[in-house]
Amino acid sequence: MRPLARISLYYLATYLFLTGLAFLFAPDFSLSLLLSDAHYDDVFVRSAGAFMIALSIVVTQIIRHRIELLYPTTLRVRIFFLVVIVGLYWETRDPLFHIILGVVGLGVALTASGLILDANRGRKT
Repeated sequence: MRPLARISLYYLATYLFLTGLAFLFAPDFSLSLLLSDAHYDDVFVRSAGAFMIALSIVVTQIIRHRIELLYPTTLRVRIFFLVVIVGLYWETRDPLFHIILGVVGLGVALTASGLILDANRGRKT
């Protein structure tokens, strides 16, 4: 059982859902909150928001059904996203990507810590 890793996924599901809603229903406002200094097409931002909401639903189901096998997968996917986010920042220099990097990076740290602590706890029992 991996209770700490599971708890860390609530953070992931929450930020995906809330950011997805913001992108879907208020793209310009949400981008300004994220300190973006570039212009992004509303249709693209809204579609990204819909995709984020869909991902939050998948993560919520992983949490709900306690599919522990997928906990490390969520970590690997987010590490991939971190690499992509850094690349997008280097291409655009948009401060938006600093904030996204921080949000995703915190989630990676939480889940990695949870997986490590859960594994250590499992070895001791």
